[in-house]
Amino acid sequence: MASAALFFVLLALATMQPQTASSEKETHLKVYWHDVVSGPDPTAVRVARGAATNTSKTAFGLVTVIDDPLTEGPGLNSSRLMGRAQGTYIAAGKDQLAMLMNMNFVFTTGKYNGSSIAIMGHNAVFTKVREMAVIGGTGVFRWARGYAQARTHTLDLKTGDATVEYNVFIRL
Repeated sequence: MASAALFFVLLALATMQPQTASSEKETHLKVYWHDVVSGPDPTAVRVARGAATNTSKTAFGLVTVIDDPLTEGPGLNSSRLMGRAQGTYIAAGKDQLAMLMNMNFVFTTGKYNGSSIAIMGHNAVFTKVREMAVIGGTGVFRWARGYAQARTHTLDLKTGDATVEYNVFIRL
């Protein structure tokens, strides 16, 4: 009797089709992330700092909470709002300006409305292209995995405000 049950388990396993890359759905998203640290209504707020942050050339230990707009194009006020980037970034490099990014892209319009993707990783700010991991998602992005490439579009060194182009490649 046990051998018959084992036979059926092995038969079921042998006939299962493994999921291949060709059967997965791939999605490419391009959004612009607007980090506003200046002015009366910032979207990024510094909430903590280490004892050595003020004397560090890289702001090592600075923790910032964000609720940044995500737009279809590079103009904050002239492009369609797609959603918000909500999370934190932490100055984690002692010798290089590098952030640990931990954020959700929460979509509020269009076909992805109500869905989100989780992005986490190393962001060496002055590197031309930075790559971070897509580690999950919700809604239509449930089970998401992939990567995001960030390219600085504009950076105002006086105010600290930045616009970054994110190209996100997702597999489901």
